[in-house]
Amino acid sequence: QVQLQESGGGLVQAGGNLRLSCAASGSVVSINVMAWYRQVSGKQRELVAVIGSGGTTNYADSVKGRFTISRDSAKNTVYLQMNSLKNEDTAVYYCNAGSMWKNYWGQGTQVTVSS
Repeated sequence: QVQLQESGGGLVQAGGNLRLSCAASGSVVSINVMAWYRQVSGKQRELVAVIGSGGTTNYADSVKGRFTISRDSAKNTVYLQMNSLKNEDTAVYYCNAGSMWKNYWGQGTQVTVSS
């Protein structure tokens, strides 16, 4: 069993920066992929960024060049550095961890970008 806890969300002005954190606990050795998703009310949850066990990353086109996903294995934590934020980045951001057998989700953290 893996538990995920997000932090770092909040209110930020357009053009500003924010860093989200996701701390994993439990059977963390089973995790091989971690990701960030986001969801706007009434819309589907969408993939924002992924980092694999080997450090390979991938991003949604809408955030390429602005967001960076990274991982600190010593802290069992994954980060999402968000730069040059736009109003359309406003959403609830969810941490996701994948093992060979299961996916795990955090509770989400609200990011609101004001113009």
